[in-house]
Amino acid sequence: MAPAAEISKLLASRWLLAAVDIAARINRRCAVLGDPDVYDNAAFPWANQLSARWQVIRAELDHVLERRAEISPVQEIIAGAGSITDDAGWKIFVLVAHGVPSPPNIASCPETWRLVRQIPGLRSAMFSIFEPGKRLAPHCGPYNGILRLHLGLLVPTPEHTGIRIGSQTRSWKEGEVLIFDDAHEHAAWNDSAELQVVLFVDFLNPLRFPASLVNRLLLRLAMFSPYVREGKESLRRWERRFHGEAAS
Repeated sequence: MAPAAEISKLLASRWLLAAVDIAARINRRCAVLGDPDVYDNAAFPWANQLSARWQVIRAELDHVLERRAEISPVQEIIAGAGSITDDAGWKIFVLVAHGVPSPPNIASCPETWRLVRQIPGLRSAMFSIFEPGKRLAPHCGPYNGILRLHLGLLVPTPEHTGIRIGSQTRSWKEGEVLIFDDAHEHAAWNDSAELQVVLFVDFLNPLRFPASLVNRLLLRLAMFSPYVREGKESLRRWERRFHGEAAS
């Protein structure tokens, strides 16, 4: 018989998945901006502030990349990422993930943190690093209560890198923002011989009441899920390896 802790974990996961499925259907009906694959940046005036300061963010990224070899693959920090990647080709440097901040990483990137904190409904922010040749197969995010932003920071030639969201294929550009629904099928690639990095941000999908309230409640409850708890523990272990005593 499975230990009680494992049974509780399984039940909690099933409850969360059922709640997410119901909420996702409600969200599609109550989305202020509809349900497109890719959003018009004009709907998010604050996005211009990120674009205007992208070189400041890039300077902090350059400092982080001095220790690129020590940055962990995404699946070692984000629970569940192993279902879409199993190598070291996609790495992340987390400022906040699912509402869980990384104080030592934030201290390393204070200007980036100051800028992303101004994003309404911020849930996650990190540097997303694609090594040369990295490809992500088509997949869907777990929940449409959040939207995703990519700010191009280090982008090789457009003909060798890109992302497909639904029926739309886009190329990243340095200093430009791309906002899309992660719950729609998407795939990404870096077929160049160079590193490709974006600032990766998740934030609340603008929803009409009462869906907006249910969304906030569900995401708050998710903080106590095994998925987020395991991710937090993994992040803390990595912080101690990377930052040493500064992360204690």
